Amino acid sequence: MTLPLPVEPPDPGPTCRYGTVDNFAMDEFWSGVAAFLGGTANVIMQLSLRPVAYGVMESTVESGRIDVHPWKRTRTTLTYLAVALMGTEEDRANYREAVNGSHRAVHSEPGAAVKYNAFDPKLQLWVAACLYWGLVDLEERLHGPMDEDTADVLYQYAARLGTTLQMRPEMWPRDRKAFQEYWNTTLATKTVDARTRAYFNDLIDLKMVAWPLRILFARLQRFLVTSLLPPHLRAEMRMDWSERQERFANKLLRAIGAVQRILPKPARLFPMNLCLWDMRRRHRLGKPLV
Repeated sequence: MTLPLPVEPPDPGPTCRYGTVDNFAMDEFWSGVAAFLGGTANVIMQLSLRPVAYGVMESTVESGRIDVHPWKRTRTTLTYLAVALMGTEEDRANYREAVNGSHRAVHSEPGAAVKYNAFDPKLQLWVAACLYWGLVDLEERLHGPMDEDTADVLYQYAARLGTTLQMRPEMWPRDRKAFQEYWNTTLATKTVDARTRAYFNDLIDLKMVAWPLRILFARLQRFLVTSLLPPHLRAEMRMDWSERQERFANKLLRAIGAVQRILPKPARLFPMNLCLWDMRRRHRLGKPLV
């Protein structure tokens, strides 16, 4: 009688204190305040790819334009991040369908100088790469360097920043070293033309919101955006930055991180937990998700 061979459990892959790639505890790891601090800088990174920039600036989907509906666009962008990184497979499928509905109209016209299509997976790869890079950069500025295991697992998990839409899984660079090569090579090719620079400056200076908010927050916003942009894009934006400003920015972010670390989880995750809750509520009530 031949005894059956023992069945080996499936290899869970790399692990860290937040779990594995399949069950990474994003709600234990994430700092919601990073969305407020780094949002505009990350938009500039994404739109440094010219087809992405022109897709946004020339979009005929008025309801999704940040320069026309800044609060709505902010909500939908933050919700995408929350769904991609904390949502269930059902959440991701529901939000993908909603975003695809908006993206169908985002494509260049025949004869346009800059060709773009919101469904282009290569453009989505760059956007996902910017989101991942910004996430890691801010978490480490707030809380210090990650251990290697956490960094490896988070990297593989973060592929869903692209695969929640049309980016194919195999497009995500195979590991952090390959990602760094992709990032450095691609970033070095990015330029910001005059039209895009003017659009970015309006975003930085909060020209799309009421003047009292501009007076209160525009100066701080410009400081934070300048501090969080990679040096290459800072130069393309013609922004001045000194070592003294860099030291102050690092101290400010580390102080924010120290306060954030001791907050209760719901406060620490805000607004990402609220965005995910609101998306599920909207879906349940049959309301538009984007």
